[in-house]
Amino acid sequence: MAVKPPNIKELESIAERYHFSMPRETLEQFRAIIEPLMSSYDRLDELTEPTLTTKYPDRRNWKPSAAENPVGGWYWRSEIKGAAEGPLKGRTFAIKDNVCVAGVPMMNGTRMLEGYVPQVDATIVTRILDAGGTILGKALCESFCYSGNSHTSESGIARNPYDMTRSPGGSSTGSAALVANHEVDMSIGCDQAGSIRIPSAWSGIYGLKPTYGLVPYSGIGPMEHTIDHTGPMARSVADVAAFLEVIAGPDGLDPRQYEAPAPSKYTAALTGDIKGLRVGVVKEGFGLPSSQKDVDDAVREQAGALAKLGAQVSEVSMPLHRDGFHIWAAVGFEGVLAYMIDGFGFGKNWKGYYPTDLIETLGKAYHDKAQMLPPTVKMSILLGRYSTDAFNGRYYARARNLSRTLKAGYDALFDKFDILVWPTTPMKAQVIPGPDAPLERKVMAAVEMIPNTCPLNVTGHPALNVPCAISEGLPVGMMFVGPTGGDATILRAADAYQRGVYSPPVAPRRT
Repeated sequence: MAVKPPNIKELESIAERYHFSMPRETLEQFRAIIEPLMSSYDRLDELTEPTLTTKYPDRRNWKPSAAENPVGGWYWRSEIKGAAEGPLKGRTFAIKDNVCVAGVPMMNGTRMLEGYVPQVDATIVTRILDAGGTILGKALCESFCYSGNSHTSESGIARNPYDMTRSPGGSSTGSAALVANHEVDMSIGCDQAGSIRIPSAWSGIYGLKPTYGLVPYSGIGPMEHTIDHTGPMARSVADVAAFLEVIAGPDGLDPRQYEAPAPSKYTAALTGDIKGLRVGVVKEGFGLPSSQKDVDDAVREQAGALAKLGAQVSEVSMPLHRDGFHIWAAVGFEGVLAYMIDGFGFGKNWKGYYPTDLIETLGKAYHDKAQMLPPTVKMSILLGRYSTDAFNGRYYARARNLSRTLKAGYDALFDKFDILVWPTTPMKAQVIPGPDAPLERKVMAAVEMIPNTCPLNVTGHPALNVPCAISEGLPVGMMFVGPTGGDATILRAADAYQRGVYSPPVAPRRT
């Protein structure tokens, strides 16, 4: 038998872990029952496993030099050309480094995965290439994608082109920095608490967290099944819309898509006309403990400027919005522990594509290299394990149930409004904490910017960062939020705003 069956000591340890015990004689009996059943595991190794398709095998890749990486946004460079024709022909892309690209190293920001090379392309990678796009490499991301700042990645530190002492935002750190620095046309980000929208806001670009499930997550390192989103980042709304058209739609492999809306012709929605559009400015998104006055003032002023384009703008209240962080927290701590840590990145009990080699690599890393986990993930494990064990799953269950209440609260506003608006982040880009920063600062710097973004991860509503001002030399972002499936509506509004009110300036080009 190639697969080793458990010995008595291992069975005894498992019994203790699940809080029961039995005499050695009984353990011997169970071992005798288990051993022949494990022949099924031997047979699984003999069968051919289905996998994702990998097209376009000509894919040169290399580790970038310092000269090739002026803002630190690249983890790995490549040149992978897609189809000769297509809607993305001639456009260049960076792929966040938690997304599988066959033959190109993937580190997910942590030394625990250093040396891992995926064998497949994620669905969205294949779609980019099929549409004629050219992939120029893997964009640096934060360690396990668990920070909204840029101090946790162990593959380097990405910096904000507007101020190189400040963060471009995380965890899709390099994805934002490379677009803002004009090193690529567009990039892929992933978002569990704001990780597309935060770096887009701090770097002065557009970034869309689509409706939950609209874009397939197959072949991407997840964090928690119910809050995972992936989507486009670019310097214009038109590029975001064109990119979304290519990557949206079911692939038959991602259970997040079980009730996702049908994709649309998003570029056709960009008419420039928003006359009569009803805009609700949600007052609870302003005046947070971490809010900066210039950010609040700029977003209020610019939301009001939509009236110049014929929109109907008024203030509205959504008291539960401020509880969105608390609802997210239980999901983000207990759910991430169960799915990303205990579930070796992908968990169980869902139908779809499981990247076997990545799951096995993560499992070994958690067993053998856990000391390398960043403080942010260690904090989440400690809190998640304590709350799960102490309260028997009560608070994760309450949070998931209350997420429906939170969603219903926003949905009620969409009976009266077409889009909702509030600041994407309460503050502008923050200084990157140094290696000697206190532990508390390292942890809090990773999450202090998420209170306005994370509620929409548990509700699944589409949300787009829209650059709206420069204050003290740094970008300010406002967020356009739409009803479920309303991605085209917020893109339409943002495009009209970019054309008619404010188009973000070109960031200082770092070379």
